[in-house]
Amino acid sequence: VMALIGPNGAGKSTMFNCISGVNPPTAGEVLFLGQRIDRLPSRDIARRGMSRTFQHVRLLPTMSVLDNVAIGAHLRGDRHFLHAACRLDRDEERRLRFEAARQIEHVGLGEHLFDAAGSLPLGKQRIVEIARALAADPCLLLLDEPAAGLRYLEKQALAELLGKLRGEGMGILLVEHDMDFVMGLADRIVVMEFGEKLAEGLPKQIQEDPKVLQAYLGGVE
Repeated sequence: VMALIGPNGAGKSTMFNCISGVNPPTAGEVLFLGQRIDRLPSRDIARRGMSRTFQHVRLLPTMSVLDNVAIGAHLRGDRHFLHAACRLDRDEERRLRFEAARQIEHVGLGEHLFDAAGSLPLGKQRIVEIARALAADPCLLLLDEPAAGLRYLEKQALAELLGKLRGEGMGILLVEHDMDFVMGLADRIVVMEFGEKLAEGLPKQIQEDPKVLQAYLGGVE
């Protein structure tokens, strides 16, 4: 787990968008699994094994949890989502919905399989988004402020899930403002300021770095 932190406006979300192909960089290169991806559309990047969530929940609220997660599963299928959703390929649709259900069980939301996604509390909606990202069969998850707006117990549940995924070998890159959440979860931390890398290291090193304290915490005594 690598965390990307920094003050508002440091460039964290822009970095995420460049990596995932949402906003291609105007200069430089992005390498993923040894291959350059900065000129690829986001869908092709996702097919190579990178999935992301966004700062604001992007679920279809009136659709079931299963259908929302199935959208992610369709990234690993051979047919376009609308083609499969219209039941033009029933075998494909059945297989991908099975994968979606498996990921929902995996993240601990099996009891909500057929609930409308918008009826769930925010903490569970964010976990539905993670299940949708997992359904695309990634090796790297990009999570943009996954703990934002969550209550304490919801943050605990999220941290436990991400720790479980890390234990299974999933790479995770996250942007987050909640420092307690970051320090308890991240293996390494990168600090950004004004679009540049200010520091990188273990959580303890970052907590004690004078440059970080001055930039991120407003100075030291």
